[in-house]
Amino acid sequence: MTRSEIREQALRFLYQLAVQVDDSVQQEERFLSYNDFSEADLKFFHNLVDGVMDHADELDQEITTALVDWKFDRLPLIDQNILRMAWFEIKYSSEVPPAVAISEAVQLAKLYSDEGAHSYINAVLGSLYRQHEAKE
Repeated sequence: MTRSEIREQALRFLYQLAVQVDDSVQQEERFLSYNDFSEADLKFFHNLVDGVMDHADELDQEITTALVDWKFDRLPLIDQNILRMAWFEIKYSSEVPPAVAISEAVQLAKLYSDEGAHSYINAVLGSLYRQHEAKE
């Protein structure tokens, strides 16, 4: 699988966890049984999913600072997870250039979200990245 495809699967699983809050271990086993992940694919998938889950509160707070006239919890669940995943990659992954993480998020928004979502997702992530760079 390509990294883009793995990101898409990670997004689908994160969305599933947001909608179905029962046993996440059983959900993961079921989800993975429907996908053909290599060992390297699975490592990247878990890095994204576990990273987003472990840092969700922090990511949500930081994303909220870049939202204009919106509250994070009012965003569609799919958009929340696209933003979390991209911001996690930008903030915590030295392997992924920020422009790639943002571009991937925009592509996922075009596939899975409302028509205009990709524009505000791009703007929010760009703003977060500029804020992050200014602090560094």
